[in-house]
Amino acid sequence: PALRRLSHYLLAHYQKGTRPVRDWRTTTNVAIDLMVYAILSVDEKNQVLTTYIWYRQHWTDEFLKWDPAHFDNLTQISLPVESIWVPDILINEFVDVGKSPHVPYVYVSHHGEVQNLKPIQVMTACSLDIYNFPFDVQNCSLTFTSWLHHIRDINLSLWRQPELVKFDRSVFMNQGEWELLYVLSHFQEFSVKSSDSYAEMKFYVVIRRRPLFYTVSLLLPSIFLMVMDIVGFYLPPHSGERVSFKITLLLGYSVFLIIVSDTLPATAVGTPLIGIYFVVCMALLVISLTETILIVRLVHKQDLQPHVPEWVKHLLLERATILLCIRDRKKFSQSRMQSLDTSRQVENNDSTAKLTPYVCEDPRECGAVGGTRSALAFAGRPEGSAALQEVLRETTAIRQLLEKREEFRDIAREWLQVGYVLDVLLFRVYLAAVLAYSITLGTLWSVWRDA
Repeated sequence: PALRRLSHYLLAHYQKGTRPVRDWRTTTNVAIDLMVYAILSVDEKNQVLTTYIWYRQHWTDEFLKWDPAHFDNLTQISLPVESIWVPDILINEFVDVGKSPHVPYVYVSHHGEVQNLKPIQVMTACSLDIYNFPFDVQNCSLTFTSWLHHIRDINLSLWRQPELVKFDRSVFMNQGEWELLYVLSHFQEFSVKSSDSYAEMKFYVVIRRRPLFYTVSLLLPSIFLMVMDIVGFYLPPHSGERVSFKITLLLGYSVFLIIVSDTLPATAVGTPLIGIYFVVCMALLVISLTETILIVRLVHKQDLQPHVPEWVKHLLLERATILLCIRDRKKFSQSRMQSLDTSRQVENNDSTAKLTPYVCEDPRECGAVGGTRSALAFAGRPEGSAALQEVLRETTAIRQLLEKREEFRDIAREWLQVGYVLDVLLFRVYLAAVLAYSITLGTLWSVWRDA
């Protein structure tokens, strides 16, 4: 048969140990091509990329030529790859043995053109930048070069046009986590310490992560917890429910970070921006809890609480209410004037006048006060009994106690007003910080995704 006769004719005296040229000064040109079939895995911790590619080689063997007329017009034959010379072209970034199916044959045409086509599972080292996770774009190179022969013996070239290689996604399986953007090709000469130059063909595989899964499982729960923290400011500050609510949020966020810690990529080089985002969100929750504790402590009613300082009243009950556009600022000003009048009366009156500053609003109270005054006048007479004087002393003590309690209530109301205004002020500052932080992160991620 023609195939057997041709195979015996080509391989009978073939020497596969030498480069297949008749003149040793002739350079063997090897054209290579690459098509990405799948992105199998990206190991951020070990900086390793695993891809499955279709690799093709093409060169001319001067000892594998024949005349088709002598072999039944046979122009192409498949020969065992172990029986002929094959260029020693390797990938520089290899970190593990390529797990690829063994293809035992190559195609040879009657002009001596040899085509070696084979699929390869490539596990290569790649400098992965995870700062923009989960909106990151990775650029990994595959460098094909002859490990032994310099450029005068083996030269490399690209089988197809660079534009065809760049946007060729005809065989790519794009249903995984990573999306293939394009494949760039670049030829260069490489030399070490002024030695002979070697030909290198670089393929830059540019891939982008699909962020939908991480957005749903990482970003949205964190955003929801931050929104609930902002909504928690609408709880009354003088109640203890706000403190319990924010402590629960902080505990829930801590549990959330423990759960998602295994999902985040970990490297010894740097921390992804989403990790910084989680840390800042935790810090904001702690600041919110601290602000809540401060406000609750401020508005909490205590009998030994001092008067509100004048500068605090001026800044918060007058200036801040105007700045924050609080509707009840007139009420705050009126209460401040009343508290000032009360304090002045208490300071200026002597011990005998302490019984008379009370102004009654109810006629029955006025009658009771009048009766007390007449009783005091009667008690001043010599014929006043000791029992009546005791009753008058008890009545005076009760009245002083009520006035003191009313003074404490006025102080508590003043601190409550100060606490409410300060709560509104700190809430708006906190809200502005959260909005500015969210807009900055959103802008950065949008720019990186579009780029």
